[in-house]
Amino acid sequence: MLARRRITAQRPRLIYVSLLPNSRIDRVQKNVIDAPAGKAGSVLIVEFTLAGQRFLALNGGTRFEYTHAISFKIDCADQAEVDRLWNALSKGGKVEQCGWLKDRYGVSWQIVPAVAIEMLADPDPVKAARVMQAVLQMVKIDIAGLRRAYDDA
Repeated sequence: MLARRRITAQRPRLIYVSLLPNSRIDRVQKNVIDAPAGKAGSVLIVEFTLAGQRFLALNGGTRFEYTHAISFKIDCADQAEVDRLWNALSKGGKVEQCGWLKDRYGVSWQIVPAVAIEMLADPDPVKAARVMQAVLQMVKIDIAGLRRAYDDA
């Protein structure tokens, strides 16, 4: 993941690592010389783990725009988890349709209740289609709304 803004060890720790179990900052490497990524002593690389998956954030020094081509998807067990993560990650960012949001740094996230994936994979194409239509009308995914669409006879 390339950083659009200069990264510090505090940003991932406070925003990302604190939200998901089995998450931590593994290593912070600082610039030893002045470089395009910043002055000597500024953060160059942060290696971190989110929900057991390892990542590396590189301060490339150039402005890179994030797109939906790369996003983090979080499967949520229930509406409370959807709400908690949605509220934390969207603060200062931008919410989008179908459970997508961009956080305050422009990183794209998909906050998805696991039950939504199950409903969308239902072998009954009518049920799956109703759920898809419901998702397309939502910003933050609402499990109760999905269940109503799924059960609608």
